[in-house]
Amino acid sequence: MSESPLADWHERAGVRVDPRRVLGGDLDAGKVLFPERLIPYLAHPLVAGLDPGTREQLVARHAYQYFAFTAHFETRVVNRATELIANGRTDVVLGGDVREDAYKIYCDEAYHALYSFDVVRQLEAATGVAALPYTFEPVITELDAVAAECLPQAGSLPYLLQVVVFETLITSLLAELPNDPDLVGLVRTTVRDHARDEGRHHAYFARFFRELWTGCDLRTRREMATALPRLITQSLRPNQDAVAATLRAAGLAEPQVRDVLADVYAPDRVRQTAREQSVQSVRLFRAAGVLDLPGADEAFAQEGLI
Repeated sequence: MSESPLADWHERAGVRVDPRRVLGGDLDAGKVLFPERLIPYLAHPLVAGLDPGTREQLVARHAYQYFAFTAHFETRVVNRATELIANGRTDVVLGGDVREDAYKIYCDEAYHALYSFDVVRQLEAATGVAALPYTFEPVITELDAVAAECLPQAGSLPYLLQVVVFETLITSLLAELPNDPDLVGLVRTTVRDHARDEGRHHAYFARFFRELWTGCDLRTRREMATALPRLITQSLRPNQDAVAATLRAAGLAEPQVRDVLADVYAPDRVRQTAREQSVQSVRLFRAAGVLDLPGADEAFAQEGLI
């Protein structure tokens, strides 16, 4: 087996070597908190005409939601599963190296959550725009519902598949934000730090899935092949509740909020985004043999992933 992607963790992990990122004078220099082109509802006719101050609040709160999602996702999805791996509380036998690396990832993800929370607090203080309450409940409730339906009585497996899916998805933001010269340095460098760690996590969980897949019996593999495409699309589904709260705070009436959400997050558009962002995950599952099972192709096609 090749060397672990976390073999040099003590020398390279962000939690070990990165300084705390602090907001400088970027806001005074005209830098933005988040690229407007990556906030889809800003271009909607009901939003585009809002006054500049209100639009700046929308941008700030979108940035807050990005980091709030990261904090919740790392602690409530990734580390829920990573703790099971690290402490050997899974239904599959894992080697010591796999478990040790899981402890490293657990530390990484807790640190990512911490600095995501820290970024939001710094930006709130600098801009005077308060973050709205953020609920992660719709996300995790739907993830667990998919697992309960597709993987009944599967023990730790649903949590393991959730983390494999999340950690092997390659979203454009981790690649795009660190290279945006118009973005405040605090956001740009924090996302860059995160992306560097996540590259190693991706490699770990890709390897982990291949071992998990080969260790399961045929019945379990068939259940996994049904669950994986639904977990992918659920993982990439926009948190419309959070967006709706932001639009209400900007002064939109409830019918207007519904119209914006219906237009911006039309099913075909959401499916296209999921297909684009899941290419690496689908490639991993295809290489492992998931799509070779009868009906697996159809399950992935039904979710619009192939």
